[in-house]
Parts: sequence; structure tokens; C-alpha cells
Amino acid sequence: MNHALSTLPPHCDVLVVGAGPAGSACAQWLARQGLAVVQVDQQSFPRDKVCGDGLIPDAHHALQRLGVHDEVMAQAQAVAHVGCIGPRGGRVDVPGRLAVLPRRELDHILQRAAVRAGAHFFAPWRFEAPLLDAAGERVVGARLKAPGAAEGQALRARWVVLATGAAPKPLQAAGVCERHTPSGIALRGYVKNQAMVGRIQALEVVWHKRLRKGYGWIFPCRDGVFNIGVGLAHSHDQAVDGKGSMQDVNLRELFSAFTEVHPHAAQLMAGGSVVGELKGAPLRCSLEGARWSRPGLLVTGEAAGSTYAFTGEGIGKAMETGLLAAEALLGDLGMAAAPGSPRAVPDTTPDAATDAAVRQAYEQGLAALKPRFDLYERANRVNHHPWLADLLIWRANKSARILRRMAGVLEETGNPGNLVSLRGIAKLFIPSL
Repeated sequence: MNHALSTLPPHCDVLVVGAGPAGSACAQWLARQGLAVVQVDQQSFPRDKVCGDGLIPDAHHALQRLGVHDEVMAQAQAVAHVGCIGPRGGRVDVPGRLAVLPRRELDHILQRAAVRAGAHFFAPWRFEAPLLDAAGERVVGARLKAPGAAEGQALRARWVVLATGAAPKPLQAAGVCERHTPSGIALRGYVKNQAMVGRIQALEVVWHKRLRKGYGWIFPCRDGVFNIGVGLAHSHDQAVDGKGSMQDVNLRELFSAFTEVHPHAAQLMAGGSVVGELKGAPLRCSLEGARWSRPGLLVTGEAAGSTYAFTGEGIGKAMETGLLAAEALLGDLGMAAAPGSPRAVPDTTPDAATDAAVRQAYEQGLAALKPRFDLYERANRVNHHPWLADLLIWRANKSARILRRMAGVLEETGNPGNLVSLRGIAKLFIPSL
């Protein structure tokens, strides 16, 4: 239920702040176990979210775990390939289990699934600050504020999960922000152009020297609508204080360049109508920029940096980190009641050993994912040196082995960094290396 301005309960087992893929995955998984879960978001649902909307294999896997894959695919546009397009116009289509569904619809499906599982959803409520114990060390809830309210309302919770996306303010308020500026930025719009249906059938990703260390994309939605945008990795130079400074790049100029260098982008814009407006958004990548936990609180999803640097894809990994948070919390809360029996919401906080064990389990789960994010950071050199895309595309069109390796990157059975390492480039020509 979407309780717009309802009074929050005084306490719960877990307070999940944020109803994107990470927050809703976590809330659903915990509510399934009969836990008292409150989920809040600063916006009423359904709501728009700037994203490429692409669902790659890791997202499909997470959606299946959450039991909503069929519901998502009933509304999504299924896609069979990622079309990788280089600066010289070369193209290779990499097969994979793919789809496109606007985040307005996807996130609403996930949020409703959490409610069906038993989570209580309240929106719009904004996270103001954590509640701390008497020692001022452990988070024991949060102060939340509804629009127009004179003051916030306290909600005590045994655990708080922060799933607030790329915005730095909630991380700062919670005392877990290590980098105030984002890892990257993106600009996205929707264009309706019925004439391009059938002409753009893949998730098209384009590299070009005019895209300045970034990339462009066109992803087909349903009903003649296309998601088109540009992304820029490493948009802010890291500074010692974590604030950084933004590169001298205008995203709208980058978008305009994309429509000039990629024929499909030019045709889509020339013959189509923009639905809504072009919107920009920050990205937090590579599981960096925030502490993953503090006593009483776990940070998950893009707030923890769950987006891949090379591709800007983050939906699947956001859900995966949300599920990791839920599984870790069950180490404290999962045995609170026998299956099928009613359970009271505990009004005590876990002891220090239990708190530490939950946090350790969660951080170990994220640490196990970190090497893959680091590999995508290595693959990010394609955005800095687009000629690498030309080389890889040329060889993939001549070698089924190379194409299989690229498909393996999509399926997470292959190493994206190896494809563009010095050894990987050499192996494009000398397979025996």
C-alpha cells in the first residue's frame, strides 16, 4: 500500500529507505520471512527514474529470484543482442538474454511485490537523519519527514538499510559518505518514432572519439518508444577530500554529438517526437564512494556504488546487493520466530557481536563482488580509447571465439578487462598466447 501521508509505525524490524531495485529487493526478501519491514521513499509511486532501462542477464536472474520475472517480461521489450558499434561504424551483435523496461514501470513492479510480501510502504517520506543510541554510536532508526510537515517523525528499527541511490545527501546524513561527487553522469530521453521499429532491434551501444570518454546508447522499448542517451564515465576527478571537480563537459552537447555521429540516433531524433524531457542523473560505480555499513545500518544498491563503470548498467547488481543485505540481516532476525508463528517486533537492539556478525556477512558478500567491478573499471579504457572498440569489433566479426568471449562478459562468465588488456589485445591476433 502507498501510504501517502499516513502516520508511520513507532518501530519495526527493518527500515528500508528507498524503493528502487535494491531497496525493494531487500524489503521483499525480508518480508517473505515474516519480518516487520517498513519501506519509505521520498517520491510517490509510480515515479520516473533516469536510466538506460536495459535488463541484462544478471537482472533477469535477480528478477527470477524475486518471483517477478514473468510480470516484468509481460511489459518489457525482449531483445536478443547488444549491438556494439565502433567509431568507424563497424558493428558486432553480441547475443544475450536482454530486455528493456522503463524504470517507472520496473520499479513499481518491484515495489508492489515487496508490499505483497508484507512490507509496509510509505511515500513520500524523506530520510532526514539516523537515530542513534545513547552512546551515539549505533543507528537505531531514522527521522523521516513528509512534505509540508513542520517536523520529522522518528521511527525506531532494529536495522536500517539505506538504498537511496546516487544522491550524496542521505549518505552524508548517515555518516557513511566517502565521495560527495558521482563516478559518472548520464543524460537520457525517450523518443517515439514508429518508423524506427524493426530498424533498431538491439541494445545499441556506440563509442566515438567525439563522445569524449563516454558512450551513447539507443534501447528499444515497446510501442515505438526508444530510450536514447549518453553516459560519461569518470566525470569527476577524485580529490583528496572526496569532493572532486567535474570535467568540462556539457551533456547536452555530448548528446547532440551522438545524434551527429550515429545514423540511427540522427534518424530517430529527426523523425520522432521526444516524450517528456531529456533528464540527467549521477552514477555511483565500482562499489566505491561510501562505507558499506556502520553499526545498525547497511548501505546497498547504487548508494554503495552498484553500477558498472564500463557500461553504466546497475539494475541487476542493485537487486543483487539488496538481496545480500537481506540475507545478512536474516542472520540476526531470521530466527526470531518459528515458521508460521506470530512474532512481535523486538524493541531491543542486537548486541555488539551480533551487529558485527551481520555487517561482516554483508561486507564479505560485497567484497566477493568487488573483483568483477574492478574488471569493468579495466574495461572502461574502451571509453577513453574508442579505437579499442573498432579493433575488438573487427576481430569479433571474424572469430566466433571472440564473439563467444564477448557474450561471456554479458553472462558474467567472462572477464571484460581481459578483452582490452595488452595481453587480451595480443590474443585477438595470436589466440595461442
